[in-house]
Amino acid sequence: MALIQGRFLDNIGRVYGIYTGGFIAFIILMAILEQLGVGADTIGILFVAFTIAIYALIGWLSRTMEVDAYYVAGRQVPAVYNGMATAADWMSGASFVALAGGIYFGGYGYMAFIVGWTGGYVLVNSLMAPYLRKFGCYTVPDYIGTRYGGNLARFCAVVVLVVASFTYVTAQINATGTIAARALHIPFSVGVWFGLLGILLCSMLGGMRAVTWTQVAQYIVLIIAYLVPVIWMSNVQGFGIIPHFTYGEAASTLSQFEAEYGLNPPAEAIAGLSVLMTPHTGPVGEYAEWKFVTLALSMMAGTASLPHILMRYFTTPSVRSARRSVAWSLLFIFLLYFTAPALATLTKLQLLDPSLPTAIIGKSFEEVASLAWIQNWSSVGFLAITDQNGDGILQLNEFFMRPDIVVLATPEIAGLPYVISGLVAAGGMAAAMSTADGLLLAIANALSHDLYYKMIDPKADTSVRLIVARILLICIGALGALIASLQLTGILGAVAWAFCFACSGLFFPLTLGVWWKRANRQGAIAGMAIGFLSGSLYLYLVNDWDGAGAAYPIMAPWIGLDNLRFGIVGMAASLVSMVVVTLMTPAPDEEIQRMVEDTRVPVGPPILAAKH
Repeated sequence: MALIQGRFLDNIGRVYGIYTGGFIAFIILMAILEQLGVGADTIGILFVAFTIAIYALIGWLSRTMEVDAYYVAGRQVPAVYNGMATAADWMSGASFVALAGGIYFGGYGYMAFIVGWTGGYVLVNSLMAPYLRKFGCYTVPDYIGTRYGGNLARFCAVVVLVVASFTYVTAQINATGTIAARALHIPFSVGVWFGLLGILLCSMLGGMRAVTWTQVAQYIVLIIAYLVPVIWMSNVQGFGIIPHFTYGEAASTLSQFEAEYGLNPPAEAIAGLSVLMTPHTGPVGEYAEWKFVTLALSMMAGTASLPHILMRYFTTPSVRSARRSVAWSLLFIFLLYFTAPALATLTKLQLLDPSLPTAIIGKSFEEVASLAWIQNWSSVGFLAITDQNGDGILQLNEFFMRPDIVVLATPEIAGLPYVISGLVAAGGMAAAMSTADGLLLAIANALSHDLYYKMIDPKADTSVRLIVARILLICIGALGALIASLQLTGILGAVAWAFCFACSGLFFPLTLGVWWKRANRQGAIAGMAIGFLSGSLYLYLVNDWDGAGAAYPIMAPWIGLDNLRFGIVGMAASLVSMVVVTLMTPAPDEEIQRMVEDTRVPVGPPILAAKH
């Protein structure tokens, strides 16, 4: 960046143009090396190492000891680049690594994640982002504590934020461990620590400023990595170079193969791995439509409640920029989400369609077992084939795969050059790292700013506050890596839990804080505490903690509200308790009510400008 003349923000387009060109040149170089005989393992290592080194360099160049720069990137991020950073922050390991895998194995029902996560930005734009930006706070608990008053409300918000964000960050570290295990040929338990190291290099020194400019770079990598294999497969299979509008025919063909091969349960399940038993299209099972709607609603409300997403809009120069930033975010997110169903469909066809050379179902075990990609993924425990009926032919229910590796394995399944596999690994690492950066920063900032500075030591100077934030960043990241190494749940499941925790405790206190002047401290505390505890208790009662899937340990779900949808229970309890307690207690004073009115005025200085 030192080579760029003038201020960075004045040359930002040129900087990222050079970066994008350099990354494309690196891909071409890797392709040339592959043609010259350089091994696949070396190419995979170079991809991951090169991209992480670039992110670390950006993090180092963005280091700061200024409070505004560390917490909100100096509130100088242009809308389009904040949109890219938000998209990278948002499109986590779940979106990049696990979403297509969920659609691959779960079919129609998992489209609710796409509907909910995309639709959630409508709520962010209409209910939250511009108004929180006008408020001028540093963190979500900062808004709660100031809007409602008192340390108890602030503390409740910190608790919900930490639980939701920590649950989410373990999923991202899980994703980095999965990628590192395959690309670097190391155990998963070691891979999670390797991923954590890269995450901390990006965020520890520069806070939100470093994370913002790193996430812009990461978005460029991840979107290129996601689109290339899908376009390549679509063209090879005859669906054109833009599969998003033409893969309906592929889905129809796939349904015929699923009927032909039979979607039957395996004779003996393999822990942690799945077989294809759900049709790709159409609702399946009891409460299917209801489950779709409630999952989408939980993800929408969770999107509008996640602190690390809302924090991104605190970095824009103005309220207007915050609104424009949401629009750009939607566009950049749309590019990936519109592609995920096509990727799942085309990858299934690669395995099932006998007219394609990559098909494996119906072939002999001996032939399939000799394939390099089968051996590679089996060696790290993410894939298995087993002749359970003894006929020597691989049946559909004898092919086991971890859902989280579908995207990562797709280039190898499709027989693409290994340089594409390296590119996808780099993209997956970028997606997981970018979200983990934002989540760790949200947790550390809330604890350092709202708990330590606002509640424990209000006289702490800037250097002490930032040192505390960085120490917390390291400790929380290490704990997240430890939990992720235990693999207590899949990536997509952990992310769904995070969204449900967030919306159970924060959605209505945030929304009503902006739109209902009468909402008061007692009501907000009741809404956060009762909503969060009700949702958490319901999760405990209905979740299959041992992962066996045979029965729920305590109770069956109410009307199909399983462990991915407990946010519906939490939100209902939060809304009722907040409204009832608010109406039973005195209204906020006139100063608070005027502050709420000013929050909804799109012009003028931030409300808290004089307080920081």
